[in-house]
Amino acid sequence: MDITQEKINDIAVVMLKGRLNVTTTAELEKVFNSLFSENSSKVLVDCRELEYISSAGLRVLLAAAKQFKKISGEIALSGLCQSVKQVFEISGFTSIFPIYATKDEALKSF
Repeated sequence: MDITQEKINDIAVVMLKGRLNVTTTAELEKVFNSLFSENSSKVLVDCRELEYISSAGLRVLLAAAKQFKKISGEIALSGLCQSVKQVFEISGFTSIFPIYATKDEALKSF
């Protein structure tokens, strides 16, 4: 799992590459905790290169969403491949996160 970050205006963009599962979630948790401590209230998770997400990965995203909600923050997702999108649909997470087809669409939504 590779995680890279960039800042676009006041939006923290977190790009995921590879597989988000029980062995890689701690790394993403650290990123979210760091952004939270910096008071970043707008976070975009770019999933264009995310190949797989497990229930452990969903838990990390849900925990982050709850954490950012405390500071009136928002987490949006973009670029989900079909298999990852199915996991979000089956788990009901499409009602928790705004999901956009592209990074640009997501950036405009903030």
